Amino acid sequence: MNNHKRYLILLEFKRNNPKPKTELIFSSTFELLISVILSAQTTDNQVNKATRKLYSIANTPNQILDLGIEKIKYHIKNVGLSNIKSQYLIKTSKILVNKHKGLVPNTRKKLMNLPGVGRKTANIILNIAFKKNTIAVDTHVFRVVNRINFVSGKNVFIVEKKLVQLIPIEFKFYAHSWFVLHGRYICLKRNPKCNICIIFKFCEFSKKINYLN
Repeated sequence: MNNHKRYLILLEFKRNNPKPKTELIFSSTFELLISVILSAQTTDNQVNKATRKLYSIANTPNQILDLGIEKIKYHIKNVGLSNIKSQYLIKTSKILVNKHKGLVPNTRKKLMNLPGVGRKTANIILNIAFKKNTIAVDTHVFRVVNRINFVSGKNVFIVEKKLVQLIPIEFKFYAHSWFVLHGRYICLKRNPKCNICIIFKFCEFSKKINYLN
């Protein structure tokens, strides 16, 4: 795919949804961090159901520690991998209290030192909470950009590097959200909705014609 076509795809995303927002519900950077940790292999809707109750009683590192792991497990029991994630929440909260004065750090390196936080999660926090032009590559982003040939790469790190290099600065801030939403609702893993796709004419998916009906 050439740069002109990439530009037209991003422009179409911007016209359709100028300022996309995450579907996770949060009211602080710490809440966002916890929600993103919980969202691994789980839908945002499931996370929001769990955090609605959790945040009403514990939404700071100290309160999470005071709540304890068993009560955290109870509140997030419907979230995938709840046992390991409850440990992440305790360990992360402890590090934030002991090393960061209870505040969420604003660098990728420090974020990735927190249990349950990988590069994708760190990039999401940097983008949403700290307004950085990072591009997090999750399963939706990885699938969509490879499928439509926006960029190609065998792993998420290669794809992220290419996206950062090729996406113009004017589109970088919202790029992750556009591709996530497109993958979540239109460019599905199975049976993509090509008949209502706003970037159909620019997409280079070789089998897209099969999904028009």
